[in-house]
Amino acid sequence: MIHFIYLVLFAFFVSVAFGVFATGTTKQRLWYAGKTFLQFMIISLVLAWILYFLPPS
Repeated sequence: MIHFIYLVLFAFFVSVAFGVFATGTTKQRLWYAGKTFLQFMIISLVLAWILYFLPPS
């Protein structure tokens, strides 16, 4: 469970940094940060689900 918390914290802080350094209006930057956070979470969970089925080496 601690790995998931680290994933959420990493995705949050990186998304905030991306939103701060992005160009555009405040609304566009907030949307970009939120979209980036969701992409981090979805891609990470899909990869974890795929890797779950690989046999251990």
